[in-house]
Amino acid sequence: MGKSYSIQALYDLCKKTFTPSGFPPPSSQSIQKLCSILDTIGPADVGLKEDNADDDRGHGFFGFNQFNRVARWAQPITYMEIHECDSFTMCIFRLPSSSVIPLHDHPGMTVMSKVLYGSMHVKAYDWVEPACIRNINGYPVRLAKLAVDKVLAAPFGTSILYPRSGGNLHCFTSVTSCAVLDILAPPYREAAGRKCTYYNDYPYSSFSKGTSSEIQDGKEEDYAWLQEIDTPVDLYMRQGEYVGPALRH
Repeated sequence: MGKSYSIQALYDLCKKTFTPSGFPPPSSQSIQKLCSILDTIGPADVGLKEDNADDDRGHGFFGFNQFNRVARWAQPITYMEIHECDSFTMCIFRLPSSSVIPLHDHPGMTVMSKVLYGSMHVKAYDWVEPACIRNINGYPVRLAKLAVDKVLAAPFGTSILYPRSGGNLHCFTSVTSCAVLDILAPPYREAAGRKCTYYNDYPYSSFSKGTSSEIQDGKEEDYAWLQEIDTPVDLYMRQGEYVGPALRH
């Protein structure tokens, strides 16, 4: 595919596949067709160049304290919108080394992610159903099961999460400077009940009271208690300009 054709073909297929309500859900055949296009897209197809490694002054995912924001050089995550409509959002996130997009959800949404360059660690959960909720010191926590815990590096294939499976609640931590192309369908719309909510996760043993009665399958390490939090004040994100091929609408 040519550079302009790849992203245009992706947009055209998204228009045919997704709806404003998310219903009916996209078919597996449609998802596979989208993946086949996404898997071919690289930085040049969306007007990007890989960041110069010499400028990567972060400590790295396994370096110094990854949660110590003061220790990390303050360079923002950049958000670039390619297209947004009632049915889907196409966008790019550029993350400097060691930066974090905190754990957050995608209510009622299907999300497809393709790492364009670099590498990032993904940790993702799905809610345990039926809902298992406890009240801890006046604050509710809800049980979730780990779905993904691995490093994705370009040119790794497309990752997919669904409303109830595949890791609907996820956190990104850049191992190196990286960029990821996301398709969110339908997009966040608070009026439609699709608000982005952030969470802290706690090991299952933190609130287990010495029992494991809620565990359905797997090990205790596969489960965590998630607590809703306000949008993190240190989430440093700025708007960037999409510089790739223009879309024909």
